[in-house]
Amino acid sequence: MKTMTKPTGASALPLNTILDGDCIEVMNALPEASIDLIFADPPYNLQLKGDLHRPDNSRVDAVDDHWDQFSSFAAYDRFTQDWLKAARRLLKPDGAIWVIGSYHNIFRVGAALQDAGFWILNDVVWRKSNPMPNFRGKRFTNAHETMIWASKSEGAKYTFNYEALKALNEGIQMRSDWVIPICNGGERLKDSNGDKAHPTQKPEALLHRVLVGATKPGDVVLDPFFGTGTTGAVAKMLGRDWIGIEREAAYREVAEKRLDKVRRFDKTALEVSQSKRAEPRVPFGQLVERGMLRPGEMLISPSGKSAKVRADGTLVGDDVKGSIHQVGAHLEGAPSCNGWTYWHFKRDGKTVPIDVLRQQIRAEMSDRPN
Repeated sequence: MKTMTKPTGASALPLNTILDGDCIEVMNALPEASIDLIFADPPYNLQLKGDLHRPDNSRVDAVDDHWDQFSSFAAYDRFTQDWLKAARRLLKPDGAIWVIGSYHNIFRVGAALQDAGFWILNDVVWRKSNPMPNFRGKRFTNAHETMIWASKSEGAKYTFNYEALKALNEGIQMRSDWVIPICNGGERLKDSNGDKAHPTQKPEALLHRVLVGATKPGDVVLDPFFGTGTTGAVAKMLGRDWIGIEREAAYREVAEKRLDKVRRFDKTALEVSQSKRAEPRVPFGQLVERGMLRPGEMLISPSGKSAKVRADGTLVGDDVKGSIHQVGAHLEGAPSCNGWTYWHFKRDGKTVPIDVLRQQIRAEMSDRPN
């Protein structure tokens, strides 16, 4: 684990390294179109006026650091526009960005994202299961933050591991509201005085969900506001390369120690459930060409319907002919039908889905050398 003051080489990516410096300057020195995903946790510009105290008069450890202070909204907007421009230059054509913020800044950031040419895919609400109470009792308890997920441009083929997120959510489609606790206990990093090392340290669970859902092993993830290194730690565990940018020496020191202790998961544990759409397309006719099914062979459905395989990879029934999907839909009186799961064939007295044959071909395709 090392810190560099700036990237070395005109085209080399300083992978798995914390870069020291202003995030805009450092990003502008990195190779164009070299990053798969950016996760950004920029200053929130909280505009705090004075100290905040609990009912027992103890002081709340709020975000009052110099890096979160801007002279005006216009100054913050200029900063946002500049770092987003630098970030967009770095993304590959099918790259994407996640930006997290609070009500203080996320609406301004969202507008700047669109103005910069990004295409917003979702906003995700991180609902904190253990938020800090509102001690003054003059507003609602601030129990969430918002993340914006955007592709580099409209029409980009961004990564979205839908099936993996569904599996992570016990087989239920992942929603855009995520209930995850804020950092506490052993996860909350402390400095040498026993105080919070960083006031807005994000939980690893949040980054785990983002990176599992929006990256692949081997992708390069950049965090331009690295802080104490949550993005890098999770990326390292998940087998992603990472680059962090952080100008505060105290945060870099904590992040370096943290990352030195992180171990990458076993290679087999890095695989995630893939979407059916991501698998290679296999035409039904290929099964016929290869003799896995013969012209004239009868296919049957779970409801007892039947159709005959033709030499061109279509099916024919008593009053219908067409693809495996068209014939299945017609026989069931349905608007559509997944013929791969609908149709079965007989082998050795057993009824087998034709999808078994498709998966066999797909397995052969994945075993071929690139």
